[in-house]
Amino acid sequence: MKVVILAGGRQSTLSNNGEGIPKPMVELGGRPLLWHIMKHFSKYGLKEFIVCGGYRVDRIKDYFNDFYIFESDITVDLGKNTIEVHEKRTEDWKVTVVDTGLESSPGQRIRAVSHYLCDRDDKDEDFLVTYGDCLSDVNADVLLAAHKKSGKPVTLVMAKPQGRKQLLTIDESGLLDYEKTSPMVAQAAWVNADCFVMKKEALKYLQGDCDLETQVFRGLSGAGQVAAYRHEGYWITVETLRDLVGAERLWDEGCAPWII
Repeated sequence: MKVVILAGGRQSTLSNNGEGIPKPMVELGGRPLLWHIMKHFSKYGLKEFIVCGGYRVDRIKDYFNDFYIFESDITVDLGKNTIEVHEKRTEDWKVTVVDTGLESSPGQRIRAVSHYLCDRDDKDEDFLVTYGDCLSDVNADVLLAAHKKSGKPVTLVMAKPQGRKQLLTIDESGLLDYEKTSPMVAQAAWVNADCFVMKKEALKYLQGDCDLETQVFRGLSGAGQVAAYRHEGYWITVETLRDLVGAERLWDEGCAPWII
């Protein structure tokens, strides 16, 4: 199964880099957020990634083009103009980086890489989508099993609310319902955790502006076609410097939930 990472958008405000970098390339523990996200999902055997870039997508391409150099020790002989890589370290990932536009919506980015999702004749009709600034300890095995059991075109990961996330409601059968208002109590409130699994057949719903929240999820939920997966564990969107500092502290203490 392929993992689509939405890594477009504007310049990150979390870095002091004057040239500007995409938020997914902001470093946490010496590595980009992208690496942390990929490392998490690769634990579950998901090692084929499609990165939907936008702002400074060249930085993302350069990182993966020289990935083994960034990860390994090197000796540069300036006189001979040669580079020796010591104990070459890398990951067994297949990464496709695509420029999906600066102003594109998340849905438009997914549509732009649809040919990479349908480039082979196999029985795998599902793919996972996540955002390039979200860290979590979502168990991908359990999530994919729940998606398969539901039989729905989309399974949306739901988490406890944080920050400015919109409150959502899950009905008794485990489906998403936009028409009901969630009670303002933490125990009952759930929000979109910016991670979901889609069947390839759901790509047909990505029309026009492809606004995932208002056009795709809301439309499908009205027909009872969005399953909800409740995630009770760790989840955070790295939106502020405070978020980044908190995640960095967990990493430095050796207890980062998305890696352990």
